[in-house]
Amino acid sequence: MRILAAGIGLAVLCLAQEPPAFKTGVSLVHVDAEVTDGTRTLTGFHQEDFVIKDNGQPQTIVHFAQENEPLDVILLFDISGSMRPKIQKVAESAHTALAELRSGDRIGVMTFHGRSRLLLPLTDDRHLVEQTINQDIIGGKFGGGTRLLAGVDDAAKYFLQEPKTERRRAVLIMTDNFGQRSRRGSTVVHHLWEADALLSGLIIRSAADAVQVAVLLTNPTAAMLSEGMIGVAQKTGGDTVKANDPGEAFREMMRRIRQRYSIYYAMPQGKPGEERKVRVDLSAEALGRNPGGRVRARKGYIMPRNTPAG
Repeated sequence: MRILAAGIGLAVLCLAQEPPAFKTGVSLVHVDAEVTDGTRTLTGFHQEDFVIKDNGQPQTIVHFAQENEPLDVILLFDISGSMRPKIQKVAESAHTALAELRSGDRIGVMTFHGRSRLLLPLTDDRHLVEQTINQDIIGGKFGGGTRLLAGVDDAAKYFLQEPKTERRRAVLIMTDNFGQRSRRGSTVVHHLWEADALLSGLIIRSAADAVQVAVLLTNPTAAMLSEGMIGVAQKTGGDTVKANDPGEAFREMMRRIRQRYSIYYAMPQGKPGEERKVRVDLSAEALGRNPGGRVRARKGYIMPRNTPAG
């Protein structure tokens, strides 16, 4: 019994190491999860309320947490030509939205149009984040193309360059979701999976954007040359919201990112670089209490390159 207790203690303590792993060398897979009924976020769940499968095989959850793990969030702003008035509305609510964060959470700020740019590396200085949004983004230039998925990919690569810790990672993109073809969606998903980061999106459109939506729906050629981020977000477990009130939606998205559940299980053996599928559901009992509830979580992950082959 003493050996078992010690093993469990080491398993939990290892979550703060890089990368999270058991002392025996067994790595942990981390999955961020949100429960929704399709219209709102559901709360009050516990470890036993979730069922998780890896490549179809049931897994034992070894660690479960909510809200108490620090966040790293990259705010990714679309600064293409039509976005200034839309981003202005987001900027006006930055102070309220950032108030959803807790001590120790960090925010980075990036922009994209024809190219991506890191304006502010991850920091816990919320005043500096607000200042960067108001001075460097709203006070800067808007214009150029919209290489949307390239911007998301660059945010994922920023995370890949950062040391992995117990921090939960997310990219929150503010865009009208009209992009020119720039990057393969599957490539972006893989990079986000490798970075252990989810993508959530705030889709901000005006009445004038209805014309562009109609073109994409009726013109197959235009649709082929365009790209959006909804499919990528879904595969990472993130959510997308069409914002009628961009300011309030910004605050709500920050709150939802903070309130997600963190689930950990022992990584099965596999080949380095192998893509594995993940499925998270509510248990029968939890589903009975919450009819219509479903779990939003990442669809897979990439086996670490330094993991021995099984």
